[in-house]
Amino acid sequence: MSNPRCREWVTRTLVMATGAVLGLTMLTGTALSQDRVVPDDEWCHGDARQHGESVCEVREWTFSAPDDVSVDATPNGGVSVEAWDRSELRVRAKVHAWAEATTRARQIADAIQIKAGADIEADGPKTEDEEGWSVSYRVMVPRDTDLDLASTNGGIMIAGVHGTLRFHTTNGGVHLERVAGDVEGRTTNGGLHVVLAGDRWDGKGLNVRTTNGGVKVSVPAGYSAHLEAATTNGGLKVDFPVTVQGRIDRSVSTDLGEGGSTIKVRTTNGGVTIARS
Repeated sequence: MSNPRCREWVTRTLVMATGAVLGLTMLTGTALSQDRVVPDDEWCHGDARQHGESVCEVREWTFSAPDDVSVDATPNGGVSVEAWDRSELRVRAKVHAWAEATTRARQIADAIQIKAGADIEADGPKTEDEEGWSVSYRVMVPRDTDLDLASTNGGIMIAGVHGTLRFHTTNGGVHLERVAGDVEGRTTNGGLHVVLAGDRWDGKGLNVRTTNGGVKVSVPAGYSAHLEAATTNGGLKVDFPVTVQGRIDRSVSTDLGEGGSTIKVRTTNGGVTIARS
């Protein structure tokens, strides 16, 4: 390219494009690493389709951690959020695309754009019959982080996080382990599993429910909280002695240990089990 004007035009175009990319990065948070594809064959294992071909890859970002994180995995994808002892937010996104031919599945995967930072979501191309895509997330956050998680077809897992936690999904189970703070959420078609830790609930309380699915709460010995558990169509089982008024049938309201914040779990169609962990 010998024309000086052409060289100048290309240089200006590259500078403008670079500025636009940096601007998008600033909108989503302070990036500590660029988007990169990382090997994770175990996570991608099992994503092969019975008919047609599929492509799976895992993309990763690292950011300086915000105070609150929102993850939208709709329409197809699960969300897993776990606390770690770092002041960083790490996002891993499993991109899965399928079609009749591998080349078409690759085109679909390459067209999926992921916004990563304090707000995490994906946008993908329109697909024909027998084609589709999904994006699931594994997110590492500082222990004191507020969360807002959503999915339609996918499960939700939160472990070790203390904050204002909100979540909902339609088709997927929910697993909560060692969480604390002000926690509310629901699923429509899926079970609930809550694993408590320590000697009491730390925070405002827990309020979770499902419509079609069982509920299990694992409670350490000597734990203190106010427990409310109920089912409409299903049995209720408490695996250790509790003090209640009346008999335990389909609901129970009782203080565990010295009482405290309320832990409320309920289902419409499914059993409820309160067990020692």
